[in-house]
Amino acid sequence: MMLAPQRSQNRDDMETRRLAAAQDLLNGVTQSQVARRHGVSRTTASRWHRSIVVKGVEGMRKRRATGRPSRLTADQVDSIRKMFVEGASAYGFSSDRWTTGKLAEAIERKFRIRYDQDHVGRLMHKFGLRERRFVYAPVSPSADADAPVIQNEATALG
Repeated sequence: MMLAPQRSQNRDDMETRRLAAAQDLLNGVTQSQVARRHGVSRTTASRWHRSIVVKGVEGMRKRRATGRPSRLTADQVDSIRKMFVEGASAYGFSSDRWTTGKLAEAIERKFRIRYDQDHVGRLMHKFGLRERRFVYAPVSPSADADAPVIQNEATALG
C-alpha cells in the first residue's frame, strides 16, 4: 500500500511525533503499529526503537540542525515572499512570471546574496512559493503494489 506523503512538518512537530512514538514503543506497541500510527516507515520505527534502547527517550529529542545556516534572515525571507507576490515585472523583468534564474538575480540585486538557480528552486519550495508538481496517491488494492502511482497535483486533488 502506497501512502500519500504528509504535509511537511517543522522540527517541533517532528519531535512531538517522535516522542509520542517513543511512548508507544515503551508501552509495548509493536514497531509496525507505531509506523502505521505515526505515518512513518517500519525502518524509521525500528531506528527509533534502537535509539530508545541505546540513548533513552532523550535520544528522540530534536538536535541542532546540521549544515550551513541560512544566509537569509527571517525579514529577508518575508521580503522575498512579498517580491514573489508583486511579480517579476516589478523588479525589472519583462514578464510577471518568476523563474528560478530571475528570482536568484533579484535576490542578489536586493540582498547582495548570490544563490545558484537550482538552490533558489529549493528555497521557493521551502518558502511555499512553488507548488509540488507531483504527488504520490494511494494505490488501490487491485493495482500493482510495486508500481508507485504518480499524478499531476491538479488531477490528484480534484
